[in-house]
Amino acid sequence: MRVLVLGGSGFVGRAVADEAVARGHEVTVFNRGHRPAPAGVREIRGDRESPGALETGETWDAVVDTWSAEASPVAVTSRLLRGRAGHYTYVSSRSVYRAVAGLTEDSPLLDAAEPGYGGDKLRGEIATGEFGGPVMLARAGLILGPHEDIGRLPWWLRRLEKGGPTLAPGPRDLKVQYIDARDLAQFILLAAQTGLTGPFNLTSESGHTTMGGLLDVANEVTGGHAELRWTDPAVIEGAGVQPWTQLPVWIPPGPTYDFIHRADVSRAVGAGLRCRPVRETVADTWQWLTELPQDAVKRPGIGLDPAVEAKLLSE
Repeated sequence: MRVLVLGGSGFVGRAVADEAVARGHEVTVFNRGHRPAPAGVREIRGDRESPGALETGETWDAVVDTWSAEASPVAVTSRLLRGRAGHYTYVSSRSVYRAVAGLTEDSPLLDAAEPGYGGDKLRGEIATGEFGGPVMLARAGLILGPHEDIGRLPWWLRRLEKGGPTLAPGPRDLKVQYIDARDLAQFILLAAQTGLTGPFNLTSESGHTTMGGLLDVANEVTGGHAELRWTDPAVIEGAGVQPWTQLPVWIPPGPTYDFIHRADVSRAVGAGLRCRPVRETVADTWQWLTELPQDAVKRPGIGLDPAVEAKLLSE
């Protein structure tokens, strides 16, 4: 196929471009050139908010749109590529849903005027109507894997590398849902090739791994230096520690946990979604991370302050 990736140098866009190149597709990426493009692609420099560089009359079999901010650029490119591409995938998010347990693709959505990330993604979905052709809405959950730029799994890997007594948020058998960016990329390309349309919840099945499975593997691949101290959620929350951000990936049992880590993904699995073992995701992320400077993947607010961790462990 001739594939156009809008973005293509960041986390998910890079995974799509790399996978498409590996499959022998002809890949073009469109971005501002702030980061190096993946190997084997053709690059068009331009701005999503003024995408005149795409007004060439060129055609593609598939377009993949990874835009994650205010939705008007999605409408602009969808309109611009109308009649010039065979299939459009918009990488959306499960944040477009209202928080309900066991959500499916038919679960209630946010109000279209909702502010913030979830509202932006929902308005992006609506904007793809300007394309006027087949559209697949990739409603991804937690995304992990090499090139992750949020820093969730990288924070855990760096923390476990340091070793010693380590706060491990329990319960140990708490089920976790996520998707490796490369598995997301494979499904996106499958959707383009087979003409899948409509929304798909894209994350692993609940129980693909657990907090124990994730942290045990992460500890092993980083050298086995950490002594995991499994801690009751009530103790962690009682200390004011924030789930998801200060302890990435982890959500204590309750309604928010059900929303994040217990979604129904049977539609995607039935359409061909396959998720690689947790060990592969963790090991490959660690290999990538060790090639970067120590603090290369570090965002404010992600991860637990060492002094807070030490105080909790001492208690």
